[in-house]
Amino acid sequence: MKAATRLKAFSCALATVAVMAASPALAKTFKIAVGDGAGGTQHELGKAFISALEAKTGKKHTATLFLNGQLGSEEDTVNNAATGTLDMSILAINNVTPFSPTVGTLTLPYVILSLEDAEKLTQGPIGQELVENTVRDAGVRIIGWAYSGFRVLTNSKRPVESVADLKGLVVRVPKNEIMIETYKAWGINPTPMAWSETFSALQQKVVDGQDNPYITVHSMKFDEVQKYITNIRYIFSIEPLIISEAVFQDLSEQDRKAVLEAGKEATKHSAQFLRAKENAIKAELTARGMKISEPAGGEAEFISLATKTVWPKFYDSVGGAAKVNAVLKALGRDTIQ
Repeated sequence: MKAATRLKAFSCALATVAVMAASPALAKTFKIAVGDGAGGTQHELGKAFISALEAKTGKKHTATLFLNGQLGSEEDTVNNAATGTLDMSILAINNVTPFSPTVGTLTLPYVILSLEDAEKLTQGPIGQELVENTVRDAGVRIIGWAYSGFRVLTNSKRPVESVADLKGLVVRVPKNEIMIETYKAWGINPTPMAWSETFSALQQKVVDGQDNPYITVHSMKFDEVQKYITNIRYIFSIEPLIISEAVFQDLSEQDRKAVLEAGKEATKHSAQFLRAKENAIKAELTARGMKISEPAGGEAEFISLATKTVWPKFYDSVGGAAKVNAVLKALGRDTIQ
């Protein structure tokens, strides 16, 4: 090859490399699995995240929500995200706990007593530690948090106002040991069941009841198959938005920053959504015929049995009693001895 020809070929190659280096990363449409249906907190968090992500990336990146468990059970989506076959998922935190047990500190009964508690924990140092632990343990990164409110008990048989009223009820719970042990402390053996199977199980009376926040009861139309609500407040439902760590690390530094910032904005929106909507949703469920009961004695019996029996069983799995004390101190509460 003549020198001039070689020089021309080399110049073309350099130009090609320069163009490739200057080109922006390929636009991406993320797939986001969502366990719940339209109108719920998970859906709202997902919409807010997409809006913020598009704004921060000039619509280079966007996402599609797949509602009602279209992409598999919530636990399956953690596995799929860990292997990089799914981009993102929004799911109940109790379905992350089996993969990263320290997250269970947020699901110990009666640890979180308000939305403000939930915000303080998830958006502060404890939340950041849980993010890092989940990356390490499960290969997924929490980038946002949905706040859904307290998991109230619903059932189709009778009002429940005391622990004794639970006797004989078949209650569905997620496949989560902390929640299973809580019901056992209250004297019944709950039925662990995948979220995707729950509505049909209630409809067919395979189980009598379940617990979930008001917003979820409403969005999943549980009023069609349940009559009674009990205002127990044993777990405040937090639903993280996770991204596959492999997918996250494949993004450019600028795009990673945009994803994280969009998650923070969606988190703040979720808290505003709960404050604005929960009371109206309770009123609507009542208008549809559901009957709401308060636990007798201000829930004292439920609290005593759950905290004294359940907490000690899970100190080791959540990182030790010291971790629980760190959470309690962050909330300005008395620590355990």
